[in-house]
This record gives sequence, C-alpha cells and structure tokens, in this order.
Amino acid sequence: MEMSIKSDAVPASDKGFYKLSWTQRIGFGSGDLAQNLIYQTISMYLLFFYTNVYGLDPGVAAIMFLIVRIVDVIWDPLVGTFVDKHDPKLGKYRAYLILGGVPLTGFAILCFWNGFSGSLLYAYITYVGLSMCYTLVNVPYGALNASLTRDTNEITILTSVRMFMANVGGLAVGMGLPIVVKLFDPSETSDLSSSDSAWFITMTIYGLVGLALLIFCFTQCRERVVMDKSETENVKVSDLWLEFVRNKPLRILAFFFITAFAMMAIGNSAGAYYINYNLSGTAGELSIFMGLGSIPAFIFMPMIPAIKRKVGKKGMFYIFLITAIIGMAMLYVISMVDSLKEHMMLVYIAQFVKSTGVIVATGYMWALVPEVISYGEYTHGRRISGIVNALTGIFYKAGMALGGVVPGLVLAFVDFNKDAAQQTPFAQQGILWLVAVIPAILLLLAMFIISKYDLDDERIDQINKEIEMKHNNQ
Repeated sequence: MEMSIKSDAVPASDKGFYKLSWTQRIGFGSGDLAQNLIYQTISMYLLFFYTNVYGLDPGVAAIMFLIVRIVDVIWDPLVGTFVDKHDPKLGKYRAYLILGGVPLTGFAILCFWNGFSGSLLYAYITYVGLSMCYTLVNVPYGALNASLTRDTNEITILTSVRMFMANVGGLAVGMGLPIVVKLFDPSETSDLSSSDSAWFITMTIYGLVGLALLIFCFTQCRERVVMDKSETENVKVSDLWLEFVRNKPLRILAFFFITAFAMMAIGNSAGAYYINYNLSGTAGELSIFMGLGSIPAFIFMPMIPAIKRKVGKKGMFYIFLITAIIGMAMLYVISMVDSLKEHMMLVYIAQFVKSTGVIVATGYMWALVPEVISYGEYTHGRRISGIVNALTGIFYKAGMALGGVVPGLVLAFVDFNKDAAQQTPFAQQGILWLVAVIPAILLLLAMFIISKYDLDDERIDQINKEIEMKHNNQ
C-alpha cells in the first residue's frame, strides 16, 4: 500500500498531502487568535460583567447561559449542514470569516454596553446574537483546517500554530483586558473595574482587532480538500446523527470536548472572583494570574510535534492532563493555608503548572478533528467537514454551557454577595471549588474518555492514502 503514492506517478501535493508556507500557517492561526479575543473575553469576564457591572443576579445569569447553549444545540447542526451544502463565491468555508465575522464583532461590542442596565431582554438578545454569529464563524473555521491538507504532520504543525495564536488571544484577554479596562476607568479603582464605559470601549477595541485578523485569515487560506458539489447536494441535518452513530472516534472526541471545555470555562469564569475575593488581589495581580493561563503556550505549543513523536498521542494527553490536575491541587492547598496564600508567587507557580497541562492537552485535541473527518470519509465516502465540526461544536458549547451555568449556580448556592468587600468563608470555598476542585474532577473524566481513542498516526496516514487512491482511480 505504501507504493501507491510513488513519486514517479503523481506528486504528493497533487494527491491532497499539501505543504503550507509559514505565512499560510500563521494566516490560518490568526483566525483562532481573532475568535479568542471574543471567546476568551466572554468565557473569562462576561459573568463578572453581568453580575458586577450590568446588575444581573448570578442565578439569573446562569439560567441565561444555559438557554443560550440550548439555542446553540439547535443552531449548530443547521449551520454545519448549510455550510456543507453551499459554495459561496468567497470560498466554501473561508467566506464565513467575513460573512459571520462582521455581525459577530457587532454583537460582542453590544454585549458589553450598559445602555439598558439590568435589562434581561437586552442581555438575551445580544448574547444569543453573539453566540449564533460565533457559530457562523467557528464551524466553518473548524472545517477549514481539514480542507487545507490531508498531511498528518502538516495538520499537527497547523494545530500547533493555531493554538499558539489562540493563546496569544488568551494572553491579550487574560492579562491585557484588566489593564486596558483600567486605562479607561475614570474612577481608578484598585480592583477589577466596574466602569461600564471602560468595558464597552475595551470590547470595541478587541472586537475591531479581531475582525481585522479574520480578514487576514481569509486572505491566506486556500481550500483544496473539499467535496465536489455533486457530493454535497444530499447533505442534510440528519447526517449529524448518522455520523455520530457510525463514527466511533468522533463520539469519543465529542465527549472529550464537552469535558475539556466545561473544565476550561468553569476555571476561567471563576478567575476574577478568586483573585478579588479569595486573595484580595489587585487588577495587576488578576492580570498576571489570568495571563499565566496562556503564557505556557509559548513554551510548549512549538514542542508538540516533538513531544508527540516521543510519547505518542495518548501518552501526551495523559502527561499533560495529570500536570493540570497537579496544578489545581497546588492551587487548592495554597488557598486553604493562610500563610501560603499571602505569597502570590506561589499562586502564580500553581497557575502556571495548571495552565501548562490544560493548554497542551486541550490545544492538541483540535488536531484530532481532521482525523475523525477522514475516518468518516473512509468508512462511508463523504467528507462532511461542516457536519462534523457542527457536532463537535455542539459538545464544546455544551461544555461552555456547564462553564456558564455551574459558576452561577455555585455562587448562588454559597450566597455570593457582589456588594460585600469580604465574602463569607463558605462563599470563598465555593469560588475555590470552581477554580480547582470541579475542573480537576472533569480532567479525570477526560483522561478516561481519551483512553478509548484508537486512531494513531500510522492508521490515519494509511486511511488518507487509501482515500486518495480511490479518488485518483475514479
């Protein structure tokens, strides 16, 4: 079978195994950087904005987060089906970077406008609108990865670049946003700003920069591994369920997504509360703490191809998931001992260890999406990238739903009071559950799930070669 792609027959680049330039790789990764300027802001700070600036009760906000995710469950497969069935002039998948990117930017900015302070209706309209537009960008963007090349090594490099760029976005939000908000805060408070105009101006800046990056991503991506129009005519929403049933690796990946994103969303949304109320930290200390959620990416993401070659796919997941759990345990112990939590450097070290594990394990999972797409094409003959990304989108947004609902419910349960400068010990313990305990439990579940994934690089390479042989023999 190895002889089926001999160089004296047809060049590998003509058989779907394309190599990309570094400009193209960075261009593709800039799309995730753009989305993270919005997604990470929503994940880390929207609940804080709603409770401490906009004036919503934590329980009410939690219910809204759940309802928005329910809307996503309906919307995502519709978007995935539509994307697979249609071929816009601007590109099958990349077109939506523009078509969805413009309204996404608008809704993101409006989510942080306080013109209708306390209005639940306005919050619902803007947040639902943002979520729907995010899907309109994110599902095609996810499919775009699999349309650029079949080459497994290239996909690994692409994913490393993508996650590196995504974490640049995470750093810009986690470390940069508190600083930028502070610049526009006329009250000059020492903690995270409650100035509505400061939040609005900051989100406007982040949104417009994100839109410019989406446009750059659009200019650098070329779609060369896609279905013919004749093959897309019969794509329908029910294909999502069929693909889920007959594609075991996809099912495993989908459940990994829900646990991974729930873990990240819960931990991220609790960060501002943790620094403010458990450690009595400043905006600068919050900036460092949140920034450490992304900094490890710049050290470890470039090393992923080498690490994977050394210990294998599963070995890499196990090593870094365990690293994340160790970091969370460190955070918990430090936070429970008064003499330790006074030393912010210890908190920073624990956050760095935790983030190192989270970033690598959750970053590399995106490289598995093109694999399950190819597996589906191999087993039933159709490369329905939009459907597959819609399905993974449903599960990671289900994780995001947990990330939005669980913190609000926990804060309500422990009687969190946004007006109190000092929270009760029970409320502080609830915040600590969100920062360390619940995410660690979810990571243990994620380790069990990924242990069932059985597509190694050799099998995927063989599958892709056989698919290309079939295409070239037709």
